[in-house]
Amino acid sequence: MNDFYDDFYANGTPERKQPIPQGNRTQQLPLTSTRQQIIDDVKRMLGGSMVDVELDAEDYSTALRLAFDRYRQRSGNAIEESYMFLRLIYEQNEYYLPEEVITVRQIFRRGIGETTGGTQLDPFALAYTNLYLLQAGTGGGYSAGLLTYELFWDFEKQAGRMFGRDLLFTYDSATKKLVLMRKPVGGETLLLWTYNYRPDDIILNDPFARPWIRDYTLAFAKQFLGEAYSKYSSIVGPGGGTTLKGDALKTESETMKERLEKEIDNYVDGGGVPLGIIIG
Repeated sequence: MNDFYDDFYANGTPERKQPIPQGNRTQQLPLTSTRQQIIDDVKRMLGGSMVDVELDAEDYSTALRLAFDRYRQRSGNAIEESYMFLRLIYEQNEYYLPEEVITVRQIFRRGIGETTGGTQLDPFALAYTNLYLLQAGTGGGYSAGLLTYELFWDFEKQAGRMFGRDLLFTYDSATKKLVLMRKPVGGETLLLWTYNYRPDDIILNDPFARPWIRDYTLAFAKQFLGEAYSKYSSIVGPGGGTTLKGDALKTESETMKERLEKEIDNYVDGGGVPLGIIIG
């Protein structure tokens, strides 16, 4: 569970926790280092180590940013599933979530009914405490232990439907505003099932996503140069001048983008499990 964030308040300034190191995240390169490596690679692929390339540092940064924007728009690998906690405030039904939250899929509650009371039982814990499962079928009179658990769980689901366990809500991905269709009257803590944008440093350290970002940045850089060179067909100089191949650069850029878009469709970037066979 990625409970990176906790205690979101209605004023739009959530109190954040530090991310929990997981797996190889503690061994990643700094974000500035990985970004600069991408920019350096693009410069060399344009021949910048041998000739002067008419692109400024801002141009390379813009190309990289646009590549990220396109990747987040198209690839499932730019999104991660996460869980976070939300502590409700008395009679406050509007909350603002962090910028990286794309959507809220579901809200989980522990109890049934209003936040000031209701059932707070865990049917599995109840069955375990009363030895419904431990002594099932041992001759101690609990041969129907699993049935008891199933019936109580069905009872809790039915009671939840009748007494408002499930919370209706709306979430605006542009403003990051979560609106609960109920005014809470207690300090209940909810569990939010969300989908978030993966941080830039995680994407740049992904062995499948990094080449895609680099190549798309190169495509945008060629597009920038092509737009500039196409303003003039040639530059006057000794020996007949120099011919500028702006249209050729723009054509190469579009060809690269089409190839990279097909890679997204074919899950080359690690953007998820391919779809199975669909009939009908």
